Order: sequence, then structure tokens, then C-alpha cells
Amino acid sequence: MNAHALPHPGLAFGAYPERTDHGDSALNDWLRGLASAAQRPQPARLPAAVRAALDDEQSSLDAGRPGAFEAAVVLRRTALMRDGFADEPVGRALAVVACAMERTVGLRPYPTQLLAAWLMLQGRLAEMATGEGKTLAMALAAGIAAMAGVPVHVLTANDYLVQRDEATMAPFFRALGLISGCVLQATPPADRVAIYQRPVVYTTAKELGFDYLRDHHRLRGERDPRLLRAQGLDAGRQQRPLVPGLCMALVDEADSLLLDEACVPLILASRGAAMDVAALQRAFDVAGALEADRDFSLVPSLRRASLTDTGRDRVDAAVRDAGGWLRPLRRAHELVESALVARHLLHRDREYAVTAKGIALIDELTGRIAVGRQWSGVLHPMVEIKEGVPPSAPNVTSAQITYQRFFPRYLRLAGMSGTLLDSRHELRMLYRSRVARVPLAKPSRARWLGERLFARECDKWQAVIESVRHHIAAGRPVLVGTDSVAASQHLSQQLSAAGLEHQVLNAVQDTDEAARVAQAGRSGTVTVATNIAGRGTDIRLDDAARAAGGLHVIAALRNRARRIDRQLTGRSARQGDPGSAESVTSLDDALLARTWPRWVLAGAAALAPRGIVPAPLATLLLAGAQRAAQFSDFFVRRQLRRTDRAAQQAFGFAGRRE
Repeated sequence: MNAHALPHPGLAFGAYPERTDHGDSALNDWLRGLASAAQRPQPARLPAAVRAALDDEQSSLDAGRPGAFEAAVVLRRTALMRDGFADEPVGRALAVVACAMERTVGLRPYPTQLLAAWLMLQGRLAEMATGEGKTLAMALAAGIAAMAGVPVHVLTANDYLVQRDEATMAPFFRALGLISGCVLQATPPADRVAIYQRPVVYTTAKELGFDYLRDHHRLRGERDPRLLRAQGLDAGRQQRPLVPGLCMALVDEADSLLLDEACVPLILASRGAAMDVAALQRAFDVAGALEADRDFSLVPSLRRASLTDTGRDRVDAAVRDAGGWLRPLRRAHELVESALVARHLLHRDREYAVTAKGIALIDELTGRIAVGRQWSGVLHPMVEIKEGVPPSAPNVTSAQITYQRFFPRYLRLAGMSGTLLDSRHELRMLYRSRVARVPLAKPSRARWLGERLFARECDKWQAVIESVRHHIAAGRPVLVGTDSVAASQHLSQQLSAAGLEHQVLNAVQDTDEAARVAQAGRSGTVTVATNIAGRGTDIRLDDAARAAGGLHVIAALRNRARRIDRQLTGRSARQGDPGSAESVTSLDDALLARTWPRWVLAGAAALAPRGIVPAPLATLLLAGAQRAAQFSDFFVRRQLRRTDRAAQQAFGFAGRRE
């Protein structure tokens, strides 16, 4: 690869580099997915030329000549800028950044971490098991890319991890002659301009996406400085884009961001006009008087409620004398349907929490409070009415974008996760990204203790308590994963009643999450958590816990995607440590209840005289529900992609960027 192919601001890519929509057809998407499916994934290896260059450079650095490292940094930076990411310069750069990491951070990279860094420099998504050192590997890749002159955005899960990782790796980047920075939710707009100009920027996808939207809204979709001046929009520094191009992104927990959150819109909005609170309250009350199936139907997977003809007649009769927002009647129907969604499909401590500041949405993937996120339209004030919170004015959308439309705009997109292979076909379809598997640095000592499906929820929780008691008696730490804040609180009450000390980690305790996770590896510690996938903080075992057999994970849920289950159970047996995991679920768990008809679940319960569904039937029910959920989610993402493509074509015809 030649140097001119590496994206950076300049003549080749413009002042603000960004990929335009490639305009591929749906057929090409499918062909890429089929090509990926035809390839059997094998553990990746460094090419011989890269390995030889790395070893030769490492031998030179190990000789310990005064000034050898500083001279090597200058030489490798020049070579990368000249030759790009070719094998020989990258191999030598890997040796230099490994030396810099050891000198500044005190950590000598494993060969697997060097391999992961090389894969990302090739534009790959690297599957690297939980606990194998993704943070360090991301920094190695970012350092080499920035040495080559490519501005890099390192995207991770939350502000805590952004600040922690950037502070940890800042000395490493300085040793390479680079300056890093981080953009947090609290970073003032005036400071963001300067920070985004740095070679390496750590931030969250949400902050970056919103800054991109702010640029688009403020600069009318145009970022080229020449055109800005021509339009009279470059009057001062404050009119410069916050984000100076999308050259390269390194995405942590890539499958979560690129797939699970692909359809979540980032919406730049402002408060709308004052609401007709009386009309919303009346619509909410009318919705409470309607009967399911007769007056309305629900689609839980889409969070949609639809009035039947009978339901519309009843609504019309109930609001006949009303005015304001309840006129025309079509608007009254829409308000009542939103109220039905709030009443029946959104649950406290599952989809949202009630805090001192009002209604806060919960990220279904991580269990965290989704700071700054609201439902669109009148749905959010309807939930506020439901919970007795003063309703806020609905938002008026100024601009919006989904991750599925945003990330393909990067000229180079790479990243890591512990569970990418399960989704490699879809990632190839949507983002043109290939997935490679990084082997473990040490042999795994994980043990899978099996799966139990109970007929009744109470029996499930009793089995969880018995398993917790058994393993802490042996001196092992235990992590129990639940699917909601409500479930974690219910289990907490059960454990307290059983006299078992524990800590709870869910959306309500999000502020001290890292401290709680850090304690979860101590001998005899019990941690109850909402979906802990992707939290990004290591669970480190103490010596007593390691000697007793390591962390035991109890998955008291089955997630919509198998890879998210793997993220949870993968919290045990990290980096060659001992550990084990098991699954304990029940027929009335959310995934099964949403997928299978009641008569199917009732039949399964009838076949479980001792309270445990027979293993073959349990596997059929759980795997079938999970496959149905995965297909449904894939279908939604595919439809969104088609909609986005059609919108882009329409805007392009109209001469607009969005």
C-alpha cells in the first residue's frame, strides 16, 4: 500500500477527508456476505515479512545503544509516511511501539497484541477474547497510524474508559512524538476544536456522532473550507468544523456499536413548543380504558401499538368534545397509540429508570443509564405521565444519523471485540469489514457447567442462590448476569433473605461501576449485574480466588444474540486464569415469552415434572428463540440500510448532503 492511500488532510483527500456513499446495491451487499460465509475463519498470523522486520528491529533496539530508541522513532515515522502500511515498515514500527509501551507504561506487549494491532492497521475487525489486552493493542495500532500521519479516533464505551485509557496511554504517545487528547461529555465546545486536531483522540461514539451532527447542522452540510468561505460561513474559528474529517476509527466492542446499536439514531434536537399537557393526560387515560386484542394490538419487537377499527371508534367517542392536540382525530389516534406503548411495552427498571432528574433511558445492552437520550415525539412525555413526572416538551429534530450510516463514512474502519466471528457475515455486508480471530496468549482453562431451563421463575432464582452459596463456600467469586434492573434488584432481595452478602451493579449504581467491578474478583465476593457485556473494566482475581478455581459466572438470562452471551460468560477464565460458567433460565424469561406462543411454553412446562425442562427441548426452545431474535434484528438493520440508501439518493438528487 502506498503512502498516498493513507487518509489524512491534504491534496489527495481534501481538507476534511470523508468517504461518500459508495452506492452499492443490495445485491452487492449479499454477495459480500456470501463470500464471507464461504470462508472458514482461521486464527490469524503475522506475515513472514512483518515478523522478520519486527524481529530485526527488536534486536537492534535490544542492543541498548544510547539514543537508539529515539533515532528509531524518527526513522520509522519517516518510513511510514513514505511507504504507508507495507509489511516492512509496519513490522519495524511494531517493534518500536512495543519498546515505547514497555518504557512508558511498563507493559511488554504479547505477540497476540502485536498481531491485533497489525490486523487493525489492515482495516480488519479483530476478535480478541475478553481480558487479552484490547486497550493496549488499540493504542499500538493508533500509535503506528498516527506516526504515518493518519488522524485516529479511538472509540470506547463511556467517558470513564475514555479518560482512563487516554491518561494511561498519553506517555506512550508522547514517546512517539505524538499528542493525544480526549473528548468527554463535559468538554466545552471551544476546547473540542483544538483536541480534534490532535493525532490521536479518545472519545465515545456518541460524543463524536453528535459533534459531527452539530457540524452538519451549523455548516449546512458542507465542510470544505473553500466552499465555506464562498458561502460566507467561514467568518472565524468558531465556524470551523469540530471534527476535521473521518480518516480512521478504531472501535472497541465493535459488534456492540456497529450492530446492536446500529439502528439507534443520534438525534440533534431542541425543545419544541409548549405542550398541551391536558390533551396528553386525556389520551393516556383513554388508552388505559382500552382492551388488548379487541381495541388494539401490540408488536413488542418494534415497540408499536396499533388501534383496531373498534379501538378507533372508542377513541373518537371518548374525545368527541375535546380540542387542542386531540384535533384532528388522526392526531388523537396517534397520541393514544403512543400512550399504549408507554403503558404496555415500556417497563420501569427495564427500559427506563426514574431518577431525581426524571425519566432516564436504560441501554438494553449494557444496563447503563443512557445519558442524554430520550424517546422521540410524545412517547417520552407519555412515560413521564405514567410515572407521575412533570412532562417535558417533545423534542424537535434538527439533524439525525445512525451509526450504520455514520461509520461507513470513515476512510479506514477497524476495531476489536471478544465476539465478532458470529456476526462476520453481516459486518462484511454492512461495513465491508473483514473479521479475523486473534489466538489466545495463554491456553484457556474455562469450564462450561451446562444450561438449565426451569419451568418457573421462582425455581430459577432458587437454583441461582444455591449455586452462589456452593461456589462462595469454596472461596470463589461469583458474577450473576441479569437482564434488567428489576431482575437484579429482585435477586438482591432474595440473596439478602438467604443471608448472602453481595454487591449490585446496574444502571442505578452506574457512577461507581469501575470500583464495583474491580472488587468482583475477590475470594467469596458475589456481584449481581445487569448485562455486563462490554463494560471494559477487568475483573482481576486475588490469589485466594485463583487458588479456589477462579471466577464463576451465572448467566440468569439468554440474550437476543449468542455473542452477547459469550461476552458475559467470557468474564471468567481470562488470561489463562481458571474459571467456569453456567446458564440458569426459566420459561417466563423475556426472550422466550416474546418468541414462543403461550401454548408452546405451557407444553414445555407440562414436560418438566421436576421443574426442569428436558435438555433437548430446552436447547430447542432457547436456540430457536435466539435465532428468531437475531434474524429479526438483522432484518431491521437491513431495512434501515435500504431506507438510508434511498434517503441518500433523494438528498443527492436535491443537491444536499443529508
